[in-house]
Amino acid sequence: MNYDIIPEKEAVQKTVEALTNNGFKTIVVDTKEQALAHIKTFIPHGASVMNAASTTLEQIGFVKYLQSNQHGWNNLHEAILAEKDTATQMQLRMQSSFAQYFLGSVHAITESGQLLSASASGSQIAPYAFTAQNLILVASTNKIVARLEDAIQRIHEYVFPLEDARMKTVGYPGSVLSKILIHERESAMMGRTITLLLVNEKLGF
Repeated sequence: MNYDIIPEKEAVQKTVEALTNNGFKTIVVDTKEQALAHIKTFIPHGASVMNAASTTLEQIGFVKYLQSNQHGWNNLHEAILAEKDTATQMQLRMQSSFAQYFLGSVHAITESGQLLSASASGSQIAPYAFTAQNLILVASTNKIVARLEDAIQRIHEYVFPLEDARMKTVGYPGSVLSKILIHERESAMMGRTITLLLVNEKLGF
């Protein structure tokens, strides 16, 4: 299966409607520049911000923008990297899951409105599933698949091999596929806002 293909507009619209019905605020944009522009308007001055490791966030320019300190946000990632004590750094990482705005991506999206995220450590699972009050996810429409079975297959056959190879290029022995979050819906009673920016160009994996 070719996982790089941008789906037809009908499939995207069907998916957007299902995601919306499942409690995910979904916005479709054409370019990565538009995605970054939206993010800049979502996060107010002074808000605490944390992000999961994400090739997509790097490609749209968010990581570079966050590092620039031109935004007026409280960059929790910067504080974590600045901490040299291993135990304290781990505590800061755990606390960062309660950031007012947490950003990341997903690895597969079903036409019935499910979001799937794979992880080696599980560090993004808690904020994705519960702790982040405002969750902003950015994903290419090429991550849309028809069914849940296809989404699982995409993670195993496409996402994990690419992530494993990427980790090896930066000096690690590789990656492991430890946890998969299947986000079926977000209930309004949770009081959270989950925004998915769907981009009509190939990003991440």
